[in-house]
Amino acid sequence: MRQLFQPLTIHNLTLKNRISIPPMVVYHWADDTGTVTDRQTEHYREMAKGGAGLIIQEGTCVERTGRLTDTQLGIWEDGHIEGLKRITDAVHQYPTPIFVQLHHAGVFGFMEDTVCPSDITCTVKGKEKQARALTIEELHRIQHSFVTAAERAVKAGYDGVEIHACHNYLISQFYNTLVNRRTDVYGKQPSLFALEIIGEIRRRVPESFVIGVRLGAFEPTLADSIAHAVELEENGVDFLDISYGFEQRSYPEKPENYPFSDRIYAAQEIRKRVSIPVFAVGGIASAEQAEEILQKTGVDMVDIGRGTLVNPNWANDAKSGRDVGTCLYCKTCMWRVNSDKCPGRKLFLHKT
Repeated sequence: MRQLFQPLTIHNLTLKNRISIPPMVVYHWADDTGTVTDRQTEHYREMAKGGAGLIIQEGTCVERTGRLTDTQLGIWEDGHIEGLKRITDAVHQYPTPIFVQLHHAGVFGFMEDTVCPSDITCTVKGKEKQARALTIEELHRIQHSFVTAAERAVKAGYDGVEIHACHNYLISQFYNTLVNRRTDVYGKQPSLFALEIIGEIRRRVPESFVIGVRLGAFEPTLADSIAHAVELEENGVDFLDISYGFEQRSYPEKPENYPFSDRIYAAQEIRKRVSIPVFAVGGIASAEQAEEILQKTGVDMVDIGRGTLVNPNWANDAKSGRDVGTCLYCKTCMWRVNSDKCPGRKLFLHKT
């Protein structure tokens, strides 16, 4: 494991290895207030104990009206800070850096009145859904909400933030020109919405605070996303975490016989054009595969998501050469329904 367990510096923060636990929303553990629960605190404590170099906390919503679900964690008001600090204190005991992912769902929100850069009809959870175009006043309000959320993240003890700009959500909707058909400056320059948020966050947080972006790989094409990545680096972003963008209106690609996922191919190609660290994600099931990706693609970090749900001790076990377990990819993720019923976790515990 020549690279997987080498340190990496992001901005001025040094990570002990190249394993990141990516943001994974844990549904129904909180309530409508968005306040952190004991269960969530212990979940992140257990993840930190498992040896990963970095944890990125699940998508945490910057506005009550921008939530993905009615039980999503919130960072939209000062009252959330105390609970969020319980998470950072728990994680830092080991010590492990933790970033919080700042999120707004846009059209993919659960509420009836959802917004998007432009009027749109798309499929959300198997059903057709419509959203209305943001007014310029609403647009600026949401930008301000991202910025004040980052200020709360500093107060809550996070080491940085990851701006959620993929997975169909609001900033992804701005970036994708098949979704964003505005005729004002935010349509003519689709990246402006995110760049203004990032610039204002940088002005308001300590210099040491890390700012990253989870960026869509095909928004709508890989060439577009490479251009977005270059622009983000030029505007002071410290790392890029590459995943899918607005999938219903995108053009994924990878060469024939490419050994990894199209998302990993995109991360590889983006890394060729930027000098900041780039994270790759996409069905990484073993330490050997993670090492191979680092060596062959040139990316800097690997996201181990489902594997750490099956086995929170994934990084420690990988470093010791032990079995790390495997996700069985249930049609509906049973871990999220009831972690005790996760078949992959049950199999792993039985074997160990």
